[in-house]
Amino acid sequence: MSSDANLNVLWARALLEELVRGGVRHAVVCPGSRSSPLALACAGTEGLRTWSVIDERSAGFFALGLAKQSRAPAVVVATSGTAGAHFYPAVIEAALSHVPLVVLTADRPLELQGWGAPQTVPQARFFGEHARFYADLGQPEAHDAALIHMRATVARAVVSAWRAPRGAVQLNVPFREPLAPIAEPFAEASLSALAKSGRAGAPLTRIVPPEPVPDAATLDEVRRRIAATTRGVIVCGPRDEMDGFAAAISALSQATGYPVLAESTSQARYGGGPLTLSYYDAMLRHAPFAKAHRPELVLRFGGGLTPKVPQQWLDGSGADIVLFSDGGGLFDPAHRASTVVEGSAVAACEALTRGLARGVGPWARGLLAAEQRVRTALEAAFAEQPDALSEPRIAREVVAALPAGAPLFVSSSMPIRDLDAFAPAGTVPLRVLANRGANGIDGIVSSALGMAAAAGRPAVLLTGDLALLHDVGAFVTASRTRVPLTVVAVNNDGGGIFSFLPIAQVAPRDTFETLFGTPHGVDLSHAAALGGARLHRPETPVALRSAVREGLEGGLHLVEVRVDRNANVDEHRRLFARMAASLGEGPWA
Repeated sequence: MSSDANLNVLWARALLEELVRGGVRHAVVCPGSRSSPLALACAGTEGLRTWSVIDERSAGFFALGLAKQSRAPAVVVATSGTAGAHFYPAVIEAALSHVPLVVLTADRPLELQGWGAPQTVPQARFFGEHARFYADLGQPEAHDAALIHMRATVARAVVSAWRAPRGAVQLNVPFREPLAPIAEPFAEASLSALAKSGRAGAPLTRIVPPEPVPDAATLDEVRRRIAATTRGVIVCGPRDEMDGFAAAISALSQATGYPVLAESTSQARYGGGPLTLSYYDAMLRHAPFAKAHRPELVLRFGGGLTPKVPQQWLDGSGADIVLFSDGGGLFDPAHRASTVVEGSAVAACEALTRGLARGVGPWARGLLAAEQRVRTALEAAFAEQPDALSEPRIAREVVAALPAGAPLFVSSSMPIRDLDAFAPAGTVPLRVLANRGANGIDGIVSSALGMAAAAGRPAVLLTGDLALLHDVGAFVTASRTRVPLTVVAVNNDGGGIFSFLPIAQVAPRDTFETLFGTPHGVDLSHAAALGGARLHRPETPVALRSAVREGLEGGLHLVEVRVDRNANVDEHRRLFARMAASLGEGPWA
């Protein structure tokens, strides 16, 4: 049993031991004085990789990316005062997208609270309802009851972050001086081995969550509905888990004969099965085709859908919608689902697949044939301008450049929509993540860095220029951590998505540009220089693929692709119109 320099050292060491024994493998530490015992404990705890990030906002999203990729809780540490408040956006995203985080906010002791001491603000329940669990661990005390209570509370906090619905937990940790590991006697001899060292190799309190097994009777009822319905579809929204979901969905689709509408971040599109559809957004913009192909049964997996048209089609179909919720979330804002099945989505797929072997019927074949027509039309449209790089083409080329298993992070706003609409499914499996809980553009570069760090291999980020500028400090994080990342930035000098909204048609042009278009005129080479990134400015699809592939060899790269924001809306409309028109006037199967 090792001797600790002082009580703060013992307290912080015990805390980090419990986190690691609960499954935490990454810690992100921001500089600060009051958090010194926690920072040193992170650096000295076996089995924990510690990352140093200067800015708390970047650190919160870096930890989020670590946890999204690894699917295990990551810990992030801040000093007292306003520091921890900068984690708030990442905590909100963790809550809404069910990502496990453990937030440690160091604090001043009780006697300094409320009397104007510097860097002292009320930190209790900093994150309100967005934290799954909160506890103040109290002032370090040298007796068994206090240490054992602290260990048990930390063990409980880790499980609370990890169990459904996953999310962030906050532990507030006050310290008196000395904050450095200066020798200071305390009643060490009076402490038991359990208090000082916990249970070797296990949390002090092992809390075993219930198995997420879907209700068998409900699945039998759903299977009967499937057997009686040929006009069915499987719809997969954003989902982060790496649990065999793609294979389970592929098997279910082939057993039922149902096509799969799979978003790019569902982990079911890239490397999915033969019934996977990619171009359903364009197909469903053809009103007669969409009406003729309304489903009667919908099996919904994952989070909320990104494009509006497919969601409106589902909501207006009158179909019986069964929602499978394996993370505790409910994504049904129009309240169209008749049944919600909680539990493992993979287990549900496997159970539903048993005893079903219908094959693909005429209705499903009609959707698959439409997919091929739309794909051909899009390829023809791109072939007419072989050297042009529009925003839809950029998304397509980035995916086409990626090898099997490559980690890809994609920003909210237009990049995720372009990926969903124009980057088709294929046989190459990819890991694609996005922050689709709050759907914001904050912390995107930092999240992608966290993904790359947890993956242990170079990753690619597809983002817009505003999202990049919103998180430009992440290039400092990238430089300091040396995490290999290729940032593909679509630079249209402003907020391109607003041009698709009604405000673009009714606001005076100057007002629209000032308040919504927000041209910035920033030379992104300065962002590259900030992080020591290699800058690429490809002007053709071939050059873009080459830049992405070079980036995947390692290091930090910024691939800036300049496009015309004013032409972007027309290009999207042109492509969607051409794709939809390829379906003709029917009749369809």
